[in-house]
Amino acid sequence: MLYFRGCTAREKLTGIQDATEKLLNLARVDYHILDDEKCCGSVLLRTGFEDEAQKQIDKNTEILKGEQILTSCAGCFKTLNQDYEGLDVIHISQLLDSLIKEGKLNFSRQDLKVTYHDSCHLGRHLNVFDEPRDVIRSVADLVEMDNVREDSICCGAGGGVKSAYPEIADEMAKIRINQAKDTECEILLTPCPFCKLNLENDDLEVLDLTEFLVKYGDAYGSQ
Repeated sequence: MLYFRGCTAREKLTGIQDATEKLLNLARVDYHILDDEKCCGSVLLRTGFEDEAQKQIDKNTEILKGEQILTSCAGCFKTLNQDYEGLDVIHISQLLDSLIKEGKLNFSRQDLKVTYHDSCHLGRHLNVFDEPRDVIRSVADLVEMDNVREDSICCGAGGGVKSAYPEIADEMAKIRINQAKDTECEILLTPCPFCKLNLENDDLEVLDLTEFLVKYGDAYGSQ
């Protein structure tokens, strides 16, 4: 399996990569990474630079074809699934769900109340709703916000909004954070590094799903 880390987890939020690799090692998953990993092209595509994106896609396809690809980033997951051709791609939440159900990865149950933000790319675009929730329930109590699953609202970071219109991105994040606070949760979880980056705030702990499992789940592999 090739672990495709994605730009955000690789360069900005390296704790996500660290947590992911720790879980993969605990579950004894045979994986490797690319030392010279390049961007999947998602940002170029979402901001209208299709020609440049296609060049990136063509280069990456030569490297990625024939691999089973694991992604941390919901944006990479969507791009590699829908904008590339012939790739075998799985998101970390899907793999974790399988590993838990197969008994290859286990967690200690905690007295925690958490809520979950459905990222646009993983949720509405690719209909991955149940797997991350099943993973969360293996550790903590899940309390849902008002807008979830197909009705989830964007965190504000996608489509180049964070770069071009940061004030809009901030306002959208505040709406989502307030929805999370209304659940009286202790932690807000997300499956997307972009979402984590935009939702981070001073009042509520925001974690990637993998970071949460490592920090609170007392993870251990099969016995």
